[in-house]
Amino acid sequence: MIEIKNVSKTFHQRKGGAFTAIDNVSLTIQQGEFVSLLGPSGCGKSTLLNLVAGLEQAQQGTITVHGKPCSKPGPDRVVVFQEHALFPWLTVLDNVAFGLKQKGLGKKEREELAMEQIRSVHLSKFADRYPHELSGGMKQRAAIARALAMDPEILLMDEPFAALDEQTRLILHKELEEIWMRTRKTILFITHNIREAVILSDRVLVMSTRPGTIKKEFAVRAARPRDLSDPVLHHVESSIMEALADELEKVVKEEIGDEYSIKKNHLSGSDSDSMGSGI
Repeated sequence: MIEIKNVSKTFHQRKGGAFTAIDNVSLTIQQGEFVSLLGPSGCGKSTLLNLVAGLEQAQQGTITVHGKPCSKPGPDRVVVFQEHALFPWLTVLDNVAFGLKQKGLGKKEREELAMEQIRSVHLSKFADRYPHELSGGMKQRAAIARALAMDPEILLMDEPFAALDEQTRLILHKELEEIWMRTRKTILFITHNIREAVILSDRVLVMSTRPGTIKKEFAVRAARPRDLSDPVLHHVESSIMEALADELEKVVKEEIGDEYSIKKNHLSGSDSDSMGSGI
């Protein structure tokens, strides 16, 4: 469904010079797949998502959706950002219905469609509330409902749960998995959290430090709905952590100096740990 071929993106800085965010990246995402991009800060994960969204343009390579060039934003792709980006002067219902209003739907139809998605994220009791009256998790639920109301083929999610506490994250992981299992939307998900990627994804793509490339791919062959105690998940987590160890060491050396090194056996923990949650 999404095909990325030999894509590179370079940014030019105001004070001269340039840096390459991603270099010669190629990958394919099948229709209905849940794929996560994982890697150190600055490796180009969000840049790649913005390219798929049509918010940025690549200097090299091609990105196609159903074989058509992806050169600008479109209704087939909706982005859910880390910040909920709700309009503070609109209620949850009006926020979720906003895009439907822009499409020209009548008030009754758009409110019915909006309420359907609000119910799907368990916010029906809060439909008439304003964003400042909601918790962080509720705001992100509203943002997801707004994206779903547009009925896009592809959901592009840029660290949507990064600012939430661990308990709220776990709840939203379950809810997002339920939504995906019900709708089978194609999802490209950006995260720093290894466990989050493993719990949610069909595949996890580990990116290298800048310039970002796809270093390794991990298939998560665990039954759904996912069970946190599943040994398959713990095995994939450990394998991903091992693949990331060298990249994390590069980041630390760049920031602190060559005298610092990460001991790989210190990166792993017990099965009960939230492995990589702070990466």
